Amino acid sequence: MATGIFKRCNVWWIRYTGLDGKQKRESSHSTEFKAAVGLLADRQKTISNGKEPEIKRIPNYTFVELAEKYKAWIEGRQNSAKTKGYIIGQLLSVFGDIQLKRFNTVMTDQLQTDLISREYKPSSNNKIINILKHMFNKAVEWEMVDEDILKRIRKVKPLRDDGKRLRYLSKEECQTLINACDSHLKPIVMTAVNTGMRRGEILGLKWDEHVDLRHGFILLNKTKNGDRREIPINDTLRSTLQGLTRRLDVSYVFYDPITGNPYKDVKRSFKTALKKSKIQDFHFHDTRHTFASHLVMAGVDITTVSRLLGHKSLTMTLRYAHLAPAHMQKAVNILDNALNEKTISTKLAQFNG
Repeated sequence: MATGIFKRCNVWWIRYTGLDGKQKRESSHSTEFKAAVGLLADRQKTISNGKEPEIKRIPNYTFVELAEKYKAWIEGRQNSAKTKGYIIGQLLSVFGDIQLKRFNTVMTDQLQTDLISREYKPSSNNKIINILKHMFNKAVEWEMVDEDILKRIRKVKPLRDDGKRLRYLSKEECQTLINACDSHLKPIVMTAVNTGMRRGEILGLKWDEHVDLRHGFILLNKTKNGDRREIPINDTLRSTLQGLTRRLDVSYVFYDPITGNPYKDVKRSFKTALKKSKIQDFHFHDTRHTFASHLVMAGVDITTVSRLLGHKSLTMTLRYAHLAPAHMQKAVNILDNALNEKTISTKLAQFNG
């Protein structure tokens, strides 16, 4: 143990004598020993240069203050801001004015347990916990709380979710559903099936800002993940978009012709179309699964599908991997041919030798 370094509640602290001769104690705000070593060396160097170390202390921010700042941050950056805002409201009802420095693993564990007792699905439970974790991640960046608090919250592991839903339509079901859609809904569903875009992304499309028919792509600057995404327009979608009535006084692609306002939701009309087409256990978000599934079954590689969907990692896209047995068989055959070719070449070289 180095002189002047001690541990308190799993956090490393340092002890040194200031220029005034008084003993100082300061938290490294970390559970890593080397962080305390570096901080102590920095303080001792400052004192040896004849200066008093300037200790920066984080005010006692509350969860309410973090929630307000976080909601302002996601607004305009993420299309999921509305849904996240609802979840943050739930978290506020639980944590309210609790100081951020009071949060720990036990509190987060208890939240997860309460959600389980209220029969939340593992996926919904994990989503809430992940938002809480990301809020504290930003709190560390904004210097509202120590990193050690974030580490305590991160110790709570996500629940195992064995029931990950993967519902997609066959080619015949796609056509049946599209035929059953009302005139305003049909181009929206066509766009969903041919791009894999989320409902909010589709309803928020604007001609001048997002759609480039000349070069054949849709540009999304603000997605759920906050990343820019470019989606190619195929011939079917091009024909669909060109067939829409475009008004000079309306910037949106999909809008109510009576009010001129963009559609906020299509739940009712989509439900009616499902009923007419006799398609069960299908939600609008499943059009995204349909898009990805058919790409994979057609032999498109997972990396490309992941980029089209806007996934941040391949982990989410790998759920579709099992739909490409023929594609994987082809890959193995390529390897087989390559190995056999090498073997034959080796035998010929030995024979000629």
